[in-house]
Amino acid sequence: MVNQATLERLIEEITHEVWLRLNQMEGGGTAVPPTGCNCQDGSCAQHCTDKVRQVMQAGATRLTASLGTHPTDQAISHTIDHTLLKADASQEQIAQLCYEARKYQFASVCVNPTNVKLSAQLLKDSSVKVCTVVGFPLGATPSAVKAYETQQAIRDGATEIDMVINIGALKSQDYRLVLEDIGAVVRTAHAGNALVKVIIEAALLTDEEKVIACQLAKTAGADFVKTSTGFGPGGATVPDVALMRRVVGVEMGVKAAGGVGSYQDAQAMIAAGATRIGASAGVRIVREAAGETVTTAKTNY
Repeated sequence: MVNQATLERLIEEITHEVWLRLNQMEGGGTAVPPTGCNCQDGSCAQHCTDKVRQVMQAGATRLTASLGTHPTDQAISHTIDHTLLKADASQEQIAQLCYEARKYQFASVCVNPTNVKLSAQLLKDSSVKVCTVVGFPLGATPSAVKAYETQQAIRDGATEIDMVINIGALKSQDYRLVLEDIGAVVRTAHAGNALVKVIIEAALLTDEEKVIACQLAKTAGADFVKTSTGFGPGGATVPDVALMRRVVGVEMGVKAAGGVGSYQDAQAMIAAGATRIGASAGVRIVREAAGETVTTAKTNY
């Protein structure tokens, strides 16, 4: 038997060794992933436990936290999608993301497709899921390409797919194409036991188009509708979330993502009907939930 400190050190060392060997197998460089925790406030999840539970009881089934967030309450940990979708995310950062997710038993890591295989390998035999994005962030790739992306992502180890709809087709009122586009991803994902969240990029749509997009996602059998990529002209709004919830009913999830940068934002989205929150400002949200004053700038995703 070993004590907890020794066990955690061994897990970290093994994770880093796996990363090094995988990097060598892929012909990568010789950089060594970071060790230890680099979060701004490693104790913030301890302080916000009660208020985060209130958010969960209001209807949220998952929260999103970025690299360096270290909650100690497992009930909270299981609701968090540990997210890193920046274009310049390094393999070292992905390895650290996965190490944190395994250590704190997060629900998933959400990464770009190129990082799915590494994430799945580092999280093998853990309870942490791997989520990735398809047709991201524009949604302008052909349906067959999105389906192939989905298939490849599942083959690499993803179990959750966030896809962007064909926004131009929706604007052109080519609803059959939009339906087939979503359906191609849903069929592929469900065949691989993965769930699908459909990103409608609400900031680019009229209310009528938002309703149609949600109806098409529901008809295609998707599991969630999602407001935004976080890379578009605007993010989630309370009216959009409320509208999407009315359209899809209770059968589907609604994810509010993009611009959700504070605890107040998150509360408003959940009250409007969101069942997941996508944000890179996870630390900020939980610190504000604890009653702290936080002055750091918001980020989109």
